[in-house]
Amino acid sequence: MKGVTGKILFVDLTNGKSTIVLLSEEIYAKYLGGLGIASRLLYDYLEPGTDPLSPENPLIIVPGLLVGAGLSTASKTTITFKSPATNAFGRSVVGAYLGVALKKAGFDGMIIKGKSNKPVYLYIEDKNVEIRDAADLWGKDAIETQAFLREKLGKDFRTGAIGPAGEKLSCIAGIDFEERQSARAGGGTVMGSKLLKAIAVKGTGNVDYADKDLLKVAITTWNKKINGSEAQKLDMGYGSGEFYEWVNKERGVFPVKNWQESIFEESFEKHKGGKSPLDPYYWSPKYTEKLHPCPHCTKPCGRFFVIKDGKYAGTRVEGIEYELLYALGSELGIDNIEVTAKLNEICDRAGVDGISAGGTLGWAMEAFEKGLLTKEDTDGIDLYFGNEEAAIQVMEQLVEKKGKLGELLGDGVKRAAKKLGKGSEKFALEIKGLEPPGYDVRGLKGMALAIAVSVRGACHLTGGIYAPELTGSFWKLTNVDRLSAKWKGYEVKTGEDFMSVYDTLGMCKFSRGLFWVEGMLDGLKAVTGIDYNVSQLMTIGERIYNLDRLINIREGLTRKDDSLPYRVTHEPIKNGVSKGNYVREEELQDMLDEYYLGRGWSKDGIPTKMCLFRLDLENEADSGASI
Repeated sequence: MKGVTGKILFVDLTNGKSTIVLLSEEIYAKYLGGLGIASRLLYDYLEPGTDPLSPENPLIIVPGLLVGAGLSTASKTTITFKSPATNAFGRSVVGAYLGVALKKAGFDGMIIKGKSNKPVYLYIEDKNVEIRDAADLWGKDAIETQAFLREKLGKDFRTGAIGPAGEKLSCIAGIDFEERQSARAGGGTVMGSKLLKAIAVKGTGNVDYADKDLLKVAITTWNKKINGSEAQKLDMGYGSGEFYEWVNKERGVFPVKNWQESIFEESFEKHKGGKSPLDPYYWSPKYTEKLHPCPHCTKPCGRFFVIKDGKYAGTRVEGIEYELLYALGSELGIDNIEVTAKLNEICDRAGVDGISAGGTLGWAMEAFEKGLLTKEDTDGIDLYFGNEEAAIQVMEQLVEKKGKLGELLGDGVKRAAKKLGKGSEKFALEIKGLEPPGYDVRGLKGMALAIAVSVRGACHLTGGIYAPELTGSFWKLTNVDRLSAKWKGYEVKTGEDFMSVYDTLGMCKFSRGLFWVEGMLDGLKAVTGIDYNVSQLMTIGERIYNLDRLINIREGLTRKDDSLPYRVTHEPIKNGVSKGNYVREEELQDMLDEYYLGRGWSKDGIPTKMCLFRLDLENEADSGASI
């Protein structure tokens, strides 16, 4: 297959050696690249029962198949590993220039195993691979580390690094790639456990594409779809949080104060006649320094947010994304965008997942207000919702697991609630150990199913089901009723297979409404020389998703892990247009039955042998397939 070399770089940090693993054309035909190859490698290289912090836990980095080809929004690289947060399948996707450099260096991906006996960084310059001493980097924040490396090695090196959170093995640590975050599920923790501080890659080669003339045509065609589109206008103007007010007021599903409310009424009331300070229509024109695109993106939603004066002068952060307007804003009862930016900067520099950190801090605030955490526990801090100074102070402790409170909160909400007890588990928002994103699924029942079954825990991007649920339609899905639990199984399956295709090709999910699947076929043919159709690609997406599910089954996960937090199944939404809605446990179980049936799985959520045979996964049936 064109567009790939078949070469995977294998690095063993224990013995300091690197080798090349060759993958067959058959593997690429089945899995393509990105998430597909990364999942296949994780299945093959992860021994069941491996401790996530063990040297044997592989960290796998694979750029999407279309990454580096010049096709707009084909920018994403996938990282897979066994998650320290969930003890199961871990995945994170990021718009990383390092992925492009890796391809230009002649590699389709890399596997990192073992553990160094001292802090190191991985140096790759084309075929030259070295493990170098990182004693002078250890202790630096993630952004500072990369600036230091690129100053030392040259600006043409592309980098990724962990911060103090990864070094201190916080289970919610991520990896920063030049201020784009591979944040979720604890990939930074895995790096830290290996004493791997950073990766620097320079590639000067060319990738061999099947039809360069057709590729030029596809690049032009794709750019025409994007240029001048409403999606481009909104992304470049306001970023991923553009629909903040709409999700609040029109749908009533924007979580506030640890999901005790579902519209930030306090903020809207305070700013009657104007915009809530969390709304990008307010802050983007005022604080944007410049846009920050992922590789080959012509509709960048990323931007550098800079505070030039006042109490938080000097704060500079890439963002602020929709999810962090929730997790570091409304979740904490805070509507001061400068405080949210400061919290965002703390998380990014420490290399910690902002969604998980904010969700954990929101839980702690509720525990404090309920008297389950006292001032003795917080070292005198009044940790109530809306206390801006307290939020910053505690976040600085959380990201470095500093002090008694930092130790309690630094590994995420599931572990914190287990340590505290006292009934705090009932308002601990997590699934499989991962904190949820900023959509109150009590008013989006298809999305409730999606985050319950997601292979990486409470995730909005595994299936992307917030799109059809919020708008009523998506691609071929129409007449979606967000308040009904009926007919959700196939909706979620379709979204998961669809999104697996996007992560495999390396496509940005914010471009899905412009391309869907059929709109990418010309670019895919130009790169590979193969004339794929939509059905073939969706089958590949389905194969990948089933393989990810098999990894979780092999790690001991069962139907009971496809669950929802107590608050979602027992406490109706209190305010806004979705008031009174929640997901009854009986509704969840009915949706699970329907979903498993639609997937061809048993009632226990295990892929059947016939399902695996149909997807050319029959050799994996020993992972626990039934029937």
